[in-house]
Amino acid sequence: MNGRRPVLAVVGATGVVGQTLVSMLPTRPDVWGEVRLLASGHSQGATMQALGQELPVQELAEANFDDVDVCILSVPIDVARTWAPIIARAGTVVIDNSGAHTVNPTVPLVVPEINPDAARGEGGRIIASPGGTTLLMANTLATLHEVWHLREVVAATYQAVSDAGVRGVHRLYDETAELAGNRGVGQTPGDVRRFVSDIDGRSPFPAPVAFNVIPWVGGPGDGRWSSTELRAREEVRAILGEPDLRMATTCVQVPVTTAHSASLHLSFERRLTRADAVRALTERSNSVVVLDDPLRQEWPTPVDVVGTDPVFVGRVRQPGDFPRALELFVCVDNLRKGSALNMIQLAELVAS
Repeated sequence: MNGRRPVLAVVGATGVVGQTLVSMLPTRPDVWGEVRLLASGHSQGATMQALGQELPVQELAEANFDDVDVCILSVPIDVARTWAPIIARAGTVVIDNSGAHTVNPTVPLVVPEINPDAARGEGGRIIASPGGTTLLMANTLATLHEVWHLREVVAATYQAVSDAGVRGVHRLYDETAELAGNRGVGQTPGDVRRFVSDIDGRSPFPAPVAFNVIPWVGGPGDGRWSSTELRAREEVRAILGEPDLRMATTCVQVPVTTAHSASLHLSFERRLTRADAVRALTERSNSVVVLDDPLRQEWPTPVDVVGTDPVFVGRVRQPGDFPRALELFVCVDNLRKGSALNMIQLAELVAS
């Protein structure tokens, strides 16, 4: 970088994750000499506040990456597949969270608190940031795995509609507004679908999301497991360095605006106690906060963790029938630590 302060480009700046990322920059270390905001052509001409400045949103074009040191891509998978190699060839380090490079062994998959050294290196290259489902679990799993060694992970996730971007959030609001004035709706088969069928615009979800849960998140995957479920398994295995870890995930879309949750059943090679597990999560990880006092109704919920950066853990239990297992509930803001914050941390690692 020849002694100058590095330049950061944010592609997808006008999306829900991009907006979250840009809004977080003033709270982070003062690293960047310049920030450039880019998006698709329809956002060209817009402006956004970034680091105290009103910056124009530029079109995604090769010329706009001149002298850019680090580029964060927060774009759909097809856009990432096209643009990540182009940007990297120009000497820019690309950080991508689309999942386009999940199974590419030459692309490091990095969570800064777990494997930061994998993000360091010279020259233009691509670094993958895990998906929100993985980041919901990864720090908790890594902390416990380091001490007791994981054998099995069985997860049920409850995922916020902001995973589907602005369209997902608007769809939940629109469906809720349509249904809220109709007391008794949801009491007979098909009535929710009838009420929401007249809402303008195509839903990003395969079923009504208000007053409902949908046992499928992501693309078609292999036809039995969704793309989100398959991606989480591959990414957790890669981050922990355990390619044979037994893992099964069921991803459920729930009517929550922001913040993912998960119920985890974890099996270990060594016996452990609840107290030791809580101590490890409290003392060994700087990103995990344990909030677990059921008698006082203290446990993490999405409406309580939204807008925060830690991974919150509660309902830590050891089943009497499973002396090498734990049950716990985790919750994280999917737009912050579940996406934007991890990419910012990676960009800072690269720039340091």
